[in-house]
Amino acid sequence: MSESNGQEADGVLRRDRHRGAGLLRRSTVGGSTADQRLLDSPQRSDWKTRDAWRALRILSEFVEGFDTLSDLPSAVSVFGSARSRPDSPECRMAEALGGALARAGYAVITGGGPGVMAAANRGTREAGGLSVGLGIELPFEQGINDWVDLAIEFRYFFARKTMFVKYAQAFVVLPGGFGTMDELFEALTLVQTGKVTRFPVVLMGVDYWRGLLDWLRDTMAADGKIGAIDLDLICLTDDVNTAVRHIVEAEALLSADQEAVREEAVAVAAAERRAAADEGGRG
Repeated sequence: MSESNGQEADGVLRRDRHRGAGLLRRSTVGGSTADQRLLDSPQRSDWKTRDAWRALRILSEFVEGFDTLSDLPSAVSVFGSARSRPDSPECRMAEALGGALARAGYAVITGGGPGVMAAANRGTREAGGLSVGLGIELPFEQGINDWVDLAIEFRYFFARKTMFVKYAQAFVVLPGGFGTMDELFEALTLVQTGKVTRFPVVLMGVDYWRGLLDWLRDTMAADGKIGAIDLDLICLTDDVNTAVRHIVEAEALLSADQEAVREEAVAVAAAERRAAADEGGRG
């Protein structure tokens, strides 16, 4: 659910809220969200009478996302705080990153909100790239920023998170809060477990992330909760060109791997045809 402000005819500030395809105004604007109603239903009777029907709404979100994003070019998902000020170092970095990714031929996908997200979308759009925003229904939502060319509003976090991964070749994570951390560790888990392969995860903001990486190395890895090699999944940098080059090189390696697999499959098929022909000739 996204929220924006408008003016009534008498000049009074009006609050608008989008709920899926619907637009709510005035007294119809409620405080709860679809995610909250799904996860915070305390009565068992709700699980039988309501949750089964919610599955159709959840399915519709996946269908809409798949249909809308299926024609995207190669893309990178960029995450960071909605609370960052436009003149903050991370917003300046995000804007430069968006422009560099666009010039490298990538679309940029963000959560569509303000702060770092708006900066990345702005940099992408001003450089002539495709700027995508995947919004989410929140009780205090800030709405889709003005730099987004293609937007989808989601009710459910898990549907939205699928789109961030499915339609991106990489993640770039700038300074942010809980939501940013959620996306970061989702990506690392998917790469670590092989659910996605050769999926670069770039952290930008060395000073911001250094403490987290120190803890991952000195506590989590030292205690055997992750392998030391798992830390190699992360590229840490302050340099936009380094981040983009890391992404481009990872995509080139993936393409080379895929081509090798294709060539091997062709060779195996040809060998099988020759073997079948030889067998037929002896018969």
